[in-house]
Amino acid sequence: MTRSKLRGLLALNVALLAVLAIVSLSPEAGADGTQPAARARGAYTMVAGPIRTGNASAIWIVDSANQELAVVRFNDSKQQLEGIGFRDIAEDATRRPGR
Repeated sequence: MTRSKLRGLLALNVALLAVLAIVSLSPEAGADGTQPAARARGAYTMVAGPIRTGNASAIWIVDSANQELAVVRFNDSKQQLEGIGFRDIAEDATRRPGR
């Protein structure tokens, strides 16, 4: 490897380290300049089960620490998970059912 390529790579690494230091040491802020609310570390339980549409199955994911439920299914044609629904369990528990 020539000296000019070595110096170029060394300069690039120093520049990348400087950018990394600036990004990691800068204070985080939300869009309005305030800190986002603290979110508890999730405690997840996943269960597979049938859904009403077709013969497909879904994965029900419950985050008991944050009181949330998400439902996803696997799309065979795209080879990826697709979100079906999301519920805030804590909000549902405090809401009074209407008629």
